[in-house]
Amino acid sequence: MDTLISNVTIVTMNEQMDVMFGGHVGITDGKIAYIAKVPPKNDKPSEIIDGTGMVLMPGLINCHTQLATSILRSYCDELSLTEALDAQLQKEDKMDSRCAKAAALISIAECLRFGVTSVSDLYYYPNATAEAIAQSGMKANLALSAYRFIDASEEFDFHRDEQCAELRKVVEKWHHYDNDRIRIDAGIYAEYTSNHPLWEALADYAADQGLGFQLHLAQSQAETDSCEDRTGLSQTELLSCHRVFQVPVTAAGCNALSESDRKILAKNKASAVVLPLADAKQGRACAPITECVQSGMNVALGTSGAIDCGNLDLFEVMRGAAMSVRASSGRADALPAQAALMMATVCGARAQGRAEECGMIKEGLDADLILVDFTAPHLMPCHNVTNALVFSAKGGDVAMTMVRGKKLYVNGKFPTIDLGAAVQELMEYGLPKIFAETKPQESEEQNV
Repeated sequence: MDTLISNVTIVTMNEQMDVMFGGHVGITDGKIAYIAKVPPKNDKPSEIIDGTGMVLMPGLINCHTQLATSILRSYCDELSLTEALDAQLQKEDKMDSRCAKAAALISIAECLRFGVTSVSDLYYYPNATAEAIAQSGMKANLALSAYRFIDASEEFDFHRDEQCAELRKVVEKWHHYDNDRIRIDAGIYAEYTSNHPLWEALADYAADQGLGFQLHLAQSQAETDSCEDRTGLSQTELLSCHRVFQVPVTAAGCNALSESDRKILAKNKASAVVLPLADAKQGRACAPITECVQSGMNVALGTSGAIDCGNLDLFEVMRGAAMSVRASSGRADALPAQAALMMATVCGARAQGRAEECGMIKEGLDADLILVDFTAPHLMPCHNVTNALVFSAKGGDVAMTMVRGKKLYVNGKFPTIDLGAAVQELMEYGLPKIFAETKPQESEEQNV
């Protein structure tokens, strides 16, 4: 046995939602090999981690990020949606892969600090992001956020198209990297930034290569109404007509789905990724989580990028999801803490196609685990562990994050990431490149 975590409260998130007090979890070759109330007698571990005062749980899974947007964190928080988008696009036009990698590394460190062991990222520069993920030891499903309108009267050549060619190169280099630690998905930004020749080409390629598909979907009623005015169909109906849902889809947003839309998505086993804090920050109500679940959809959680959410703390997102359902329904029992925890673990693993490898503490699964320090004042006393994880704990309470039994974060240290070098790269190269045209005083304020 490589590692034994001893004398710890274990929140298994298994089918029975078992919680074990004073338990022991053994790890061998990156897998969970032992779970019991007593330590193993005949298998001496190489390392023992004392879990006294700690809660051990599956690593959290953030199913919608744009890691590289941490370079624009807090830049346009007080602007209207239109103004914020314009400001973001102007700066993104100046970004390059070097900027993206440095920003992604900082976001990955933030995720690990907050107990996230896997992310789904829908953005640009997937090769740079993959390099950062590979270095960190984290898991990820990465998608290139394709966008543009193609003249339907012209024959679309998937192999010569610039963005599709980039996707193919990333798939060839990174898909199944390190025994599937990195997976590549196809993706579009949204229905309203592209059209059907691109959707069909990407969906067919994804089906042929065994990829998933990521996109934003029905994030506002105005967006949904616009599609219906233009086409006579909802976004879900339109994309379904063009084969997008023939592959596993993770759809971020899902704020303005009709009942019919939800049934289409459930039938096609698409996952909804709700963004309660990013939506609230942008003045939108969260997606109707209960209705999505009742329609048969798998519902997972995401932060979106740091530019949208402020930070990447999925503990805050769990709490926000539960509170949004309770506030909208007027019922304090509308979304139990166990359900919020499932969305951040079990349902996230399903959305990523990783349900057979992580999301629970169960023998044979990957040791993607986090230790949460329950000795902090705001977690004492603890009358109910699952309630405390959702309504009292914070990302900053995470003491250790491991993926496949390898420690990636321990008490303020990042064994696999040179955080100082990433910060230096961001400050000395990334920010000057993106904000080069600003006046010195303005630039100084933005760099704080």
